[in-house]
Amino acid sequence: MTISAPSETGSAFLGTASGDFSPALMMEVELTEPLPAIHGDPQHRRAWILCRLGTEPVGTCIVPLSSDRLTPDQFGEQLWPNVQEAVNLRFMQAGLPVPSRLPGSGIEIEPSSWPYLLRRTEILSGAPFISVVVCTRDRAERLGNCLSYLDGQEYPRFEIVVVDNAPSSDATRSVIDSRSDAGEDGRPAVPCRYVREQRAGLSWARNAGAAAATGDVIAFVDDDERPDRYWLAEIARGFGRSADVGCVSGMILPARLDTPFQEMFEVAGGHSKGRGFTADIFSKDGSQSPLYPNPPFGAGGNMAFHREPLNRIRGFDVAMGAGTPTRGGEDSLALTLTLLCGYKIAYEPSAFVYHEHYQDLEGLGRQLHGYGIGLMSFYTALLRHRPTVLLELLHLLPAAINYLKKPKASSAALSWRLPDDLRRRYRKALLSGVFAYPRSVRVQSKLKLPEQKK
Repeated sequence: MTISAPSETGSAFLGTASGDFSPALMMEVELTEPLPAIHGDPQHRRAWILCRLGTEPVGTCIVPLSSDRLTPDQFGEQLWPNVQEAVNLRFMQAGLPVPSRLPGSGIEIEPSSWPYLLRRTEILSGAPFISVVVCTRDRAERLGNCLSYLDGQEYPRFEIVVVDNAPSSDATRSVIDSRSDAGEDGRPAVPCRYVREQRAGLSWARNAGAAAATGDVIAFVDDDERPDRYWLAEIARGFGRSADVGCVSGMILPARLDTPFQEMFEVAGGHSKGRGFTADIFSKDGSQSPLYPNPPFGAGGNMAFHREPLNRIRGFDVAMGAGTPTRGGEDSLALTLTLLCGYKIAYEPSAFVYHEHYQDLEGLGRQLHGYGIGLMSFYTALLRHRPTVLLELLHLLPAAINYLKKPKASSAALSWRLPDDLRRRYRKALLSGVFAYPRSVRVQSKLKLPEQKK
């Protein structure tokens, strides 16, 4: 049995490239606790594993499974060469002797003195109040699942604002009204408020949620995601890295790899776009240009803003995003404008969520089509908001051409790691994106709330 190394891109995959796809058993392994015995079954010939050390996610790996059962000690022996580097780095940072092996009983740490856990305790002692905004449209079942994970957050002070965007029924309202006053563990239920935004479009919904939020920190998560139980605590960790951090983004991992199309999306970069498990801080004048490649600073399904920078950029551009002709790009625009306004973005991989990827070719095709339109709409919108960046974009043009010839794991790389028909569809969408934004601006300018219509 072999194990692929924990991936700094947040993804390590087998099957798609070889054409021998099999569904993956999705697992989390806490390296400081007793390891499980592991073996294959008729449905799963491999396992996708998120490795955690003292609750901190440190990497992912793929384990091919066979019918032979691995004992916990054998599993540790197989896993250790691939997690050793990440584990030893954290022990060295803690000033402790590095372990020499991963026993089946797990690696011993002292939680009361482990730096990562100490910092979380410090953060939670002064936890800022956070408003979590969940925008949804006619997906009551998925919303209910997302809310159950939010209710399980290990965080003391937050609220949930659900924005029902141009709904066709009262199903979403019913989900909110049916919530119990007490959670399953006996704790009081998290306060959850319902907001209806009749104008269709994700940016309309996000702006409505931000306006209704009472917290100074506003976190956004999609209704088809499962936030990790420490998601909000790790968002707070990101804001605590520097006083001028205006936004925190986190990792988005696959919830399932049941079909080749879900894996195909991950191999092409997924939502994490190669950002990996190393925390980082981006700034306007940093080594990574805010303008190109399409900013790797985060994605809309997992980002949080201080209210001040969100107000300064005037919220999300309502001509951008799902539900509009641009199909996306509103998150990249908001993140880029935040940097251009002088704020920093903290990338906090430990603030992660799981996302339900499209399972079939049709869904993946629609998604990539939307990404292509959204990418070029982003640049068109950026020039409208910041005309002065034109010269810098022209200066970056040679690098952009070279990048398209030899892309890395980003949106541009999508067209190079997909079947021909999807690649052509993506590139065609890139061309149409230039015209989608001005068309969307005209459409959104004519929208009015129902009570404003004559």
